[in-house]
Amino acid sequence: MSIDLANAVAVITGAGSGIGRAAAHSFARRGSRVVVTDIDGDRAPTVAAELGDQGVGGRCDVTSVADLEAARDLALERFGRVDLVMNNVGVLAVGPVEAIPIEAWERTVDINLFGVVHSNLVFLPLLLDQGSGHIVNTASTAGLLPYGFDRLPYTATKHAIVGLSESLALYLRPRGIGVSCLCPAGVATNILEQITFYGEPAPPRGPAFPVLDADTVGEIVADGVSDDRFLILTAPEAADELREHGADIDAYLSRLGEVGR
Repeated sequence: MSIDLANAVAVITGAGSGIGRAAAHSFARRGSRVVVTDIDGDRAPTVAAELGDQGVGGRCDVTSVADLEAARDLALERFGRVDLVMNNVGVLAVGPVEAIPIEAWERTVDINLFGVVHSNLVFLPLLLDQGSGHIVNTASTAGLLPYGFDRLPYTATKHAIVGLSESLALYLRPRGIGVSCLCPAGVATNILEQITFYGEPAPPRGPAFPVLDADTVGEIVADGVSDDRFLILTAPEAADELREHGADIDAYLSRLGEVGR
């Protein structure tokens, strides 16, 4: 079921910087042609130009179905097909739970979660018709483990993306379409541009995972797609945390609570 990146056409949202840009380069190095999209209309063509003839860029706001349709049409017009869709957009609202306003919740859900929903509506019919392809949804270790109470809207959407991706894999894999869920831990990106802060910061209570550079994560993503892996982690230590969490969730929460005191 794994796709051949040497002959693939990829569409990546949020690819103007960070993980999305790194994944675009990793896919291109393996032979893929890449449609680079970003809400920043200057960054997308800049990254596309870095890929030479293998790249084309366009502005895309994932809250707009019309923008995603335009990205799909750009891929079809320029490269003739779509094989890989990577949903990689995310914003954060950070602060104590009681200090984050409803507007911040609505914005985070609209971008992080409904961006994936919109993408599915636009690209899934195409992939289903051709009976092949691959979807990568970027979640987070904060979508696997319960440490993100200081960024609860982000955490809630990332948990939702993990669940959506698991169920999507059950639906799509029998139809020839692979699904991967990228759950990065610490990655050195410009994510601070996408964070809105509210109230006083809360001390973290999560595990200390290593911080990787975005280029390394891009290669991890490309390897995961090539291997048709569902769960793509950037920190192997997260798998140990997952096992402990699954074995006894009450004990796990108690341990994190003690660490935070």
